[in-house]
Amino acid sequence: MAGNSQRRGRRVASKASAPKGSGGKNKDSLAGRGRTLPADERPWHKAYSGTEKVPQRTAWKQEKERRAAAEEGRAPKIGKPGTKDTTWGRGGGRGTPTPKPVRGKQPAGRGGPRVAPGRKSNPAKDAPELLVGRNPVLEALRAQVPATALYTAQGIDMDDRVNEIVRTAADRGIAILEISRAELDRMTGGVLHQGVGLQVPPFAYEPFEDLVAAALEQAAPLLVALDGVTDPRNLGAVIRSAAAFGAQGVFVPERRAAGITATAWRTSAGAAARVPVAQVTNLTRSLKACRDAGFMVVGLDADGDTDLYDLEAAVGPLVVVVGSEGRGLSRLVGQTCDLTVSIPMVSEVESLNASVAAAVTLAEVARRRAVEG
Repeated sequence: MAGNSQRRGRRVASKASAPKGSGGKNKDSLAGRGRTLPADERPWHKAYSGTEKVPQRTAWKQEKERRAAAEEGRAPKIGKPGTKDTTWGRGGGRGTPTPKPVRGKQPAGRGGPRVAPGRKSNPAKDAPELLVGRNPVLEALRAQVPATALYTAQGIDMDDRVNEIVRTAADRGIAILEISRAELDRMTGGVLHQGVGLQVPPFAYEPFEDLVAAALEQAAPLLVALDGVTDPRNLGAVIRSAAAFGAQGVFVPERRAAGITATAWRTSAGAAARVPVAQVTNLTRSLKACRDAGFMVVGLDADGDTDLYDLEAAVGPLVVVVGSEGRGLSRLVGQTCDLTVSIPMVSEVESLNASVAAAVTLAEVARRRAVEG
């Protein structure tokens, strides 16, 4: 209509909005995802044909499809597990890089399930752990932590630490694999790795019954129990103290507590290879079993009713229970203990670190036993 172009507040921009799709800012959401795995390489798909163990739910899907196909008189539309290599280090399928051996070392068999570049898999509970960082890896190798493979990024700066890492791994016969930095990023989930990663196998726990039986065969049975200690460094330090002061074993809860990881291995300075460690389903029930077997169960508590230096029971079969870093002994565990013990301190410090408290207690127990012996 005539004159409209001169009115105030007229629209000068197009009414059309920006088109939706993967262009513009939305394209960033697609960055780094990598290719989508085909169905026969997805462990969660019924067409999975990989060499890794078939998950229980995938096996159920495949069995359901077999029954449906049998009823309808057709061929089942499922994969053939074990027919397609889906592991790293064996020359995988299309689009999968094979790690390059370093210094004549060959890839060490299976290296975990293959996933698309840029995506991080959820490791199983019993899957190998990857320890990263130049100092942690070097310390782990010096401490003789068991390892199955050393990963190094291509083009890594070979400083003194890296040279010692590679040399130590080669001396121990550990497979040394050179992979791209992007692949190492994927394996570590984006954690700062400084170009190196050490693959540590799952820890082999001792059965609790065997742990108790072996301790009772000794002249002075001594065990250590941890109640909700969640820091693997504290666990490793306690294991190291247990080895130093003659304890025959350590047991920890399966849930809400630290297990033997690469960090715990490193902190124990190799003691985890000498001291048996057991995981128990119910700590209270396990402590009661120790009492029935003839042990005195002693819990460390800042408000304990017995002074550590007055612990007469230290010379007999003993279980020392160490509480968590924050709340100490849980209520049920505290009630299960035969007595609670406090460590005398002269300053205003409220409490000691869990691993330090364990070391002080075990040292006093060892001193008393040496005097009585």
